[in-house]
Amino acid sequence: MKFTIASLTTLAASAAAFTPSSFLQTSPVAHRAVADSSTGLCMKYKVAVVGGGPSGACAAEIFAQEKNIDTFMFERKMNNAKPCGGAIPLCMVGEFNMPETVVDRKVRKMNLISPTGVEVNIGETLQPDEYIGMCRREIMDKFLRDRAIEFGAEVVNGLVTSIDVPADHKTSESPYTINYQEYVEGSSVGVPTSMEVDLIVGADGANSRVAKAMDAGSYNFAIAFQERIKISDEKMEFYEEMAEMYVGDDVSPDFYGWVFPKYDHVGVGTGTVVNRPAIKQYQKAIRDRAGDKIAGGKIIKVEAHPIPEHYRPRRVQGRIALVGDAAGYVTKCSGEGIYFAAKSGRMAAEEIVSLMKNGSRLPTQAEIEETYIKKYDGLYGPTYTVLDILQKVFYTNNGAREAFVELCNSKYVQQVTFDSYLYKRVQGNNPLDDLKLLGETIGCLVKGYSTAKPDQEFSNPVESLKRI
Repeated sequence: MKFTIASLTTLAASAAAFTPSSFLQTSPVAHRAVADSSTGLCMKYKVAVVGGGPSGACAAEIFAQEKNIDTFMFERKMNNAKPCGGAIPLCMVGEFNMPETVVDRKVRKMNLISPTGVEVNIGETLQPDEYIGMCRREIMDKFLRDRAIEFGAEVVNGLVTSIDVPADHKTSESPYTINYQEYVEGSSVGVPTSMEVDLIVGADGANSRVAKAMDAGSYNFAIAFQERIKISDEKMEFYEEMAEMYVGDDVSPDFYGWVFPKYDHVGVGTGTVVNRPAIKQYQKAIRDRAGDKIAGGKIIKVEAHPIPEHYRPRRVQGRIALVGDAAGYVTKCSGEGIYFAAKSGRMAAEEIVSLMKNGSRLPTQAEIEETYIKKYDGLYGPTYTVLDILQKVFYTNNGAREAFVELCNSKYVQQVTFDSYLYKRVQGNNPLDDLKLLGETIGCLVKGYSTAKPDQEFSNPVESLKRI
């Protein structure tokens, strides 16, 4: 569910870059010698990357290229198929040097369907060589992991259960102890094992054990639910280059439902933050809305997973840094996270490797915050801010959703949407068109509110307070 609507980014002109929280300042840690004088053996620092998805694999790849660092990548399931819509922007294919075999479908058309059934095709401004890539995570993640291994990362097939964090880890080189269940081929039972490491990158998703160990703080989350449905070849022809997005309180009170094409099936799903207990009700509604287009299909897999709604309060503690979903790098409105996972993993590793100066020293918390965190927020803070605003404006009731769909008839909105999504640059530089768009937005909202049916009421005061 990592696709669409990065639109109306003209709001970005007034959205300041996201400012990271203030963290405790730390003193430089003491550094050990690179070599043991009595033996002449190289004493390399050990870096553990916990998680083998896009963020972990891209981080491990960078660390592994520094031969004065020993890199370990922990992953429980080497054939893991993470529940995910699987959309990636065009820029990711080139930036991360991924072969086209990783992309199942090249989506060039996108149907946006309003609560009353009004349809708008929002892909009309795409150029012939532009597309949104649709991937299966089990294929893409394996490619990225294998590349990290080729560069020298050592894979640990294990489930991290806890991490012992020394009390003085911010001011010393005291090692962290990773406790995990190690699995060997042919056995479903893990063997309790531990490993001491000098630095940890937490890339272990929304339910991050690393985040818990470092006291990163909690965040609100959405539940995403998806069914992989095998439909006939004739019906798959409709989705050859087509994806669909449905809005309405029947499919989600604060998000959207989707039908995304895969290699030989479609992913049909939805998500919500404010009414998580009703997720199966919303899933049935998205199947009903898709109707004849998926009729007769066979459900081949059911998937569900949490999606973070905002940054973790603390993304760096001592020599532990979070990336990807563990850090909270998923955009509102669109629910996109794959690109930001891979990008944050790479950025964090690049900055940390540079700070380690050929593996001769360990970075401090303040140094990691000043480099990785500051640069990431500077690049993508406006995007998170704009999409947060858009979700609050257009996903809160059926009137706003009707207005949202009508606005997407605008070629200017479509151009800005796809340029922003495909190339990860906040767009919207035409003052006249921006002013015209503001007027159209107000007009569409007035019309939408006057004609739309009221949203269904619900209440879940206990569940809504849960955090992870």
